[in-house]
Amino acid sequence: MSKYLDLGIKEIHELLVDKKITPLDLVEESLKRIKENKDLNAFITINDKVREEAKNLGEVDPDNLFFGIPIAVKDNIVTKDLRTTCASHILDNFIPIYDATVVEKIKEAKMLIIGKANMDEFAMGSTSETSYFGAPLNPLDKKRVTGGSSGGSASAVAGGLVPLALGTDTGGSIRQPSSYTGLVGMKPTYGRVSRYGLVAFASSLDQIGPMTRTVYENSSLLNILVGEDEKDLTSVSKDKEDFTRLIGEDVKGMKIALPKYFISDIVDEEINKRVKEVISYLKEKGAVIDIVDMNYLDTAVNLYQIIAMAEASSNLARFDGVRYGTRATAAKTVDEMYEKTRGKGFGDEVKRRIMVGSYILSGDNAKTYYDKALKVRDDITKEFNRIFKDYDLIIGPTTTRVAPLLGITKDDPHKAFMDDVLVIPVNMAGLPALSVPVGKNSEGLPIGLHIIGKTYDEATIYKLASNIEEVF
Repeated sequence: MSKYLDLGIKEIHELLVDKKITPLDLVEESLKRIKENKDLNAFITINDKVREEAKNLGEVDPDNLFFGIPIAVKDNIVTKDLRTTCASHILDNFIPIYDATVVEKIKEAKMLIIGKANMDEFAMGSTSETSYFGAPLNPLDKKRVTGGSSGGSASAVAGGLVPLALGTDTGGSIRQPSSYTGLVGMKPTYGRVSRYGLVAFASSLDQIGPMTRTVYENSSLLNILVGEDEKDLTSVSKDKEDFTRLIGEDVKGMKIALPKYFISDIVDEEINKRVKEVISYLKEKGAVIDIVDMNYLDTAVNLYQIIAMAEASSNLARFDGVRYGTRATAAKTVDEMYEKTRGKGFGDEVKRRIMVGSYILSGDNAKTYYDKALKVRDDITKEFNRIFKDYDLIIGPTTTRVAPLLGITKDDPHKAFMDDVLVIPVNMAGLPALSVPVGKNSEGLPIGLHIIGKTYDEATIYKLASNIEEVF
């Protein structure tokens, strides 16, 4: 069987340019692998037009690295004429009539969307077990979760079904599954990538980003995704830059901070040990690494629960069975129709978050909880800025443990939130951050290193990550 998809993007590109393979060959291989690995449950919907799209791509563009490359798109990013469910029963028949801006961009780059990747319902969860379509499995150990909420994207890339995927990150949902499956996952600076066409969970936190096998492929894909978009007023106008430009540069003289909280006893011993090995290596290479005190990091999960749930309850009000999606039948009044539609359409975790969010926003509670949370969120941002006055980057482990077994956190929402305790602060401050694999534990499960950068400084993150990737 052909193994083109196991090659790096550069090698695949060369084969396409030399006409040794065609985009259709890549599509056929990807579809075959998906079929053979159906048990991974990485995809909710397969694009049945993808073969035709591959045939109609035209001549290979030698300057376009991504020409003809198959990609998975998380199922909360809308795709014209291709079912988009957000892994929810309420949208299981929804066919969008337009493309998200990121989808337009990957189509302009002549990439081929193989299908829509499985996820936690409406991106609410950290194991992808809240999906109406069942949990995706971790290709490295099928008894374990693949992380969430971008679990299907992680499963598809780690399982070799596609070389690249798009995920979304509201409170660690790209970085945590990347860590659990040994991938490189980037959450860009808030506003770097247009959210137009992303089904909103928490609008002030959500961000789309790339999930790939290598740092170079990740930074190259980010080059395509970024840019101001008049359809998203939170997107930022920045000069075009090449995120691969610092890859491979020496880390000598770089100043890196390691917050005490990130290596405290909340983190598994083997993970802490591996982070210390990475630190020793970077010191040998001439980087300066200091352990620092940072306030408010331990409050991030509580803040996230207040802000994300409040925004979710507001954003999810639109799913009422009136304009699109599943509608409950046999209702005598409009209120009854709403009640039945939402009662049957949403899963337990989504209902729980809507109810908590509605409580947070009702009456005086908005002042007591939401407004107060926004103030503390501002303090976290100031705290990061204080550290970044003296340091280029902040590092730590991505997760407190390796990928847990399926079913462990399903009925314990608090435990599920604690899985994201190290990654959530970044979303609060809108900063860019990446998880890069740094080896495995004694059971052979991947460990991720979390690299946090200054606003709009993704390139420096990639510089450090490429150095670490080479060795670990």
